[in-house]
Amino acid sequence: MKQRLLFLGPPGAGKGTQAALLCDRHGLRHLSTGDLLRAEVSAGSDLGKEAESVMNRGELVSDSLVLAIVKAQLGALNGQGWLLDGFPRNVAQAEALDPLLQELNQPIEAVVLLELDDAVLIERLLSRGREDDNEAVIRNRLVVYADKTEPLIEHYRQRGLLQSVEAHGSIEAITESIEAVLA
Repeated sequence: MKQRLLFLGPPGAGKGTQAALLCDRHGLRHLSTGDLLRAEVSAGSDLGKEAESVMNRGELVSDSLVLAIVKAQLGALNGQGWLLDGFPRNVAQAEALDPLLQELNQPIEAVVLLELDDAVLIERLLSRGREDDNEAVIRNRLVVYADKTEPLIEHYRQRGLLQSVEAHGSIEAITESIEAVLA
């Protein structure tokens, strides 16, 4: 199975659930950008201190800082496979990530796109019962995803890395579909 993966898909497609399952089953390191930022902050590293001061001001952490954190994490893996979840979020970030991965001799082997119809996504997100998940907010998140993240799909398709998986059905069936495209 491929060992250096990137997950793409709209909010509610099940990226986090599937990433955790795949990483458990195949010994991959789950690199979620949110988790990485929190880990650096709690470790008190120089990168963590920089990220913390930005987040405490309510600002978004810069692409260059996220890349530095990703580089530090990947550099410490000693050849272990990984799954990037939540980064890159746009083509500019992907174009910055590619040379970093080449430098580390760890290029992406596959990009898994979890696809799901908007109506199903909205229903799924509403059923989670989170306060920030009302239909207007969800629809806005889907518009932002379409605008910022969907161009990544074409970016990776052109590189021959994209594998699409229908994210409808049981968790286990979706996991099996992902494993099949990565075999």
